This record gives sequence, structure tokens and C-alpha cells, in this order.
Amino acid sequence: MKYNELIQDPAIVSGLIKQGIDTPTLIQEDSYQHIHNRKNIIARSETGSGKTLAYLVPLFEQISEQDRGVHAIILVPTYELAIQVHKQIELLAANSDKNIHSAALIGNGNINRQIEQLKTKPQIIVGTSGRILELIKKKKISAHTVQTLIIDEADKMMDKNNLQPLLDVRKCLYRDIQILMYSASMNKKAFTQASEIAKDAVCIKYHEKETIPSNITHLYILSSKREKIETLRSICSAIKPNRCMIFINTQYETAEAYQKMLHHHYKIENLSGENNKIERKNALEAFKSGKANYLISTDIASRGLHIDQVDTVINVTIPSEPKDYLHRCGRCGRNNQKGLCISIVTENELEHIKAYQKAFGINILKKKLYKGTLVKG
Repeated sequence: MKYNELIQDPAIVSGLIKQGIDTPTLIQEDSYQHIHNRKNIIARSETGSGKTLAYLVPLFEQISEQDRGVHAIILVPTYELAIQVHKQIELLAANSDKNIHSAALIGNGNINRQIEQLKTKPQIIVGTSGRILELIKKKKISAHTVQTLIIDEADKMMDKNNLQPLLDVRKCLYRDIQILMYSASMNKKAFTQASEIAKDAVCIKYHEKETIPSNITHLYILSSKREKIETLRSICSAIKPNRCMIFINTQYETAEAYQKMLHHHYKIENLSGENNKIERKNALEAFKSGKANYLISTDIASRGLHIDQVDTVINVTIPSEPKDYLHRCGRCGRNNQKGLCISIVTENELEHIKAYQKAFGINILKKKLYKGTLVKG
């Protein structure tokens, strides 16, 4: 099925074609009619499957260009994802020649500047729960006009740090609004919680057992803890990735590795959560534009971000939860391109490698560095 067979508005079809999109993905096709029928949705679909457009395309058809009230609120867990969704809205609106606008409202941003944005009467608001709740309480967002609440990265939005602000925003909105929840992964506890938020929801699930695309190759290299940064440098010199995301578990270790890579003249940017939003925005833009070949980050960059042509992911410190490995390696190998995920592990961390292999049915090959190249371990 092509998009011109699925949706009714030829302007939106034209806008999608300008983005190089003419065929809906499974999640986009399956979401479309349910959203038009004003059903609540709980959807789980793998990273890179097109979840953002799955809710944006039918949302665009619902919104009247003459309506200057807030039609939809999209809640996201991070600044980076808010900006990405906001830019997708603006791009689709421009390509479709639609007078539809959004505002990105993120905690730690300048609230007065955000209030000025709201004076332009955006139909869609994207942002973090805490800041949106604050602006609703200040009566800067008219909650009574909201018809649709979208919760992106729903499993993350329902963790202990995000759930209460999410529920508080929900309480501010009318009982009968439409609720759409999208995520790449959702365990039983999260699904139960989602079902309480989105009553009588249609459930859309793909890959009941979470899977990693087969176009990603997985390797691991043994290292002592103190030698991990040097091992990282050796790996980068050996494989010379075009665009590489590096993950480290803590902000302190991220900053340390970033400074050491800079010292050795790597074109690298730091997307640490401790940086302010301007620094993070500039880092992301430099990486996306190709000015930097490497982006180093904590798990703040492992979810939701769509960055084209990332061919390599390197885990300097590895996550304890398999689903976090899934999200990290999902940053590479998008659009069916080949991807490479390399983990630098100590002997004590080998149990996590075994857990990933069991959880996702993948083979993570052991390699070692020999004379500047990766060879069989």
C-alpha cells in the first residue's frame, strides 16, 4: 500500500514524498485508521519503524488550520527527542504547505521565551511533562482545547522519574481525550500502567520477543577497566567509522573520555545530560551535519533520536539491562544499512554479554586488537 491509497489529503501525501516517503511502515498503516476513529492506542514497535509519523500523519489530518487552540500535546522524556519531533512537525507542515505549527517546551529552558512561543498559538505542543504542567498551571496552555495526548517513549515516560508528572498532566485534561502511547519496548508492568492511562486502548504490537535488526553486527573486546578509554581510541583508529555514537554510563566518565578523545584530535561532541540545552543542541547539530564524526553520551541519546548514517555504536561501559543494549545498538544500522555495535568489557561484565545474546538471539563475537586491526579473539 502507498500513502496515496491510505490517507485522504493529497497535500500531506505530497509533503511525505518530498521527504522521500511514499510507503507507510507497518506501524504507520496500522495506526492510521484507529487514530482517525478516535481510539486510544498502546503501540510497541521496534526502533526505526516510523512511530513518529505513525501518529503525526493522522494528527495532521485531524487539525484544522484555522484552529488556533492547542489540539495535541506530545510528551517526551528528553530535550533532544522534543526538538526532533518538533522539527518533524515543522518539516511536514512546510512540505505539505499546511499552516500547522508546534512549540517545543522543555524543562530548564527559558520559561519566558517559551511563553512567547505560546502566543503564536501553536496547534501542537511537544515537551517534557514537568514544564508543560507548569505552563498549564500558569494558564499559559489552555488544557480545555486539547483533544489528543501522545506519550512518546512510553516505557521511559512511566518510570519512577517521569510517571507522576505525566499523571498530573493527564489530570488537567478532559476525561474523553484520545491517548496514544508509543514505545520500542514495554514490559508487563509498563503495559499494565499504560492500560490504566489509556482506557480501552487498541494494542498494536510487533515482535512479541524484542529483536535487534539482523543488519547489525555485534562484537566485544576484553579490556581492564582502567584501559577502556585507550581501547576505545584503538578501536576508532582500527575501524575508522564514518559516524559513531559512543555510550558511557555516567556523566563523569563521559566527560573524562570526551576530554581524552579531544586531546587526541578526534572530531567529537559531548551530549552529556549535565550540559545545558544550548551545548547539547550544538553538539547534536555538529554530529548530524558531519562536522563531528563521534558523539559521546550517556543513555540520554539512546532513545528516540533519529540520526542518519550512524554506522557504529561503541559501548565503553555496558548497560546492565538488555533493553538498554537494544536501544543503544538501535542507533546504528537504520534504514536497512549495515551497522556495527562494539562493546568494551571487563571479565566481570561478560555475564551481561551472555544476557544480551540470550535475550535477543544474537551472536556477539569476541575480537581483539592486533597491530592496529580487529582480529578473531
